[in-house]
Amino acid sequence: MAKPVKKSDRNKEWRKDRNSRSRARSIAPEYHLIVSEGTETEPNYFKGMKDEIERNNAAYADKITVNVEQRHKGMNTIDLVKHAEQKVKDALRKSNKIYKHVWIVYDKDDFKDNDFDKAVKECENLTSETTEYHAIWSNESFELWFLLHFRTQNVDIHRENYGKELTKYLKTDYKKNDKDIYVRLRPELDTAIKNAEKIMEPYVNKQPSQCRPGTKVYEILKKLRPYLKSGK
Repeated sequence: MAKPVKKSDRNKEWRKDRNSRSRARSIAPEYHLIVSEGTETEPNYFKGMKDEIERNNAAYADKITVNVEQRHKGMNTIDLVKHAEQKVKDALRKSNKIYKHVWIVYDKDDFKDNDFDKAVKECENLTSETTEYHAIWSNESFELWFLLHFRTQNVDIHRENYGKELTKYLKTDYKKNDKDIYVRLRPELDTAIKNAEKIMEPYVNKQPSQCRPGTKVYEILKKLRPYLKSGK
């Protein structure tokens, strides 16, 4: 006959279970809104990330929203931030959904330096106790983040050349509308994060327009890394 569990041991088991439940609650992802002015490259990448998170745990479904704001003539980075702000207000009004993190994803492209930099300040102004806004810029192209999966990139190259460089590493023609780009790059995610942090080190207290090449995309992946599969 099995011996009854000692009272002291039962308490230990109870604490262990309680701690496990607490850890589970502590890593439950908040609601995230990713707003991008890119119509294919960025949405395809982040939807791939969202799919992986939801495959790991169905409870995370609907936690991450990827929204695309079609860029139109005269639109600037502040317009993109305001679009995100309106999405946050609409979600709260319609379903009481509170986005904890809002990620504004944009490239330097042809934006004037002042417009490119102002979005950072606007995100800081909008940030509150309930919602944090992040200016996730790339100077000069979002594809810099892709290239960092394979190497550091401390020397600036024109945005039109990133595709040629990526083709070398992907062993196939790089296409901006590649719906599987996240899956192709995923094995080197941790390398990309390290490389991105490394190239950003010299830019302390610099405006985004002065950080070239530079990108903040890694901040999203670092934040959501615990919800992705471990390893490659």
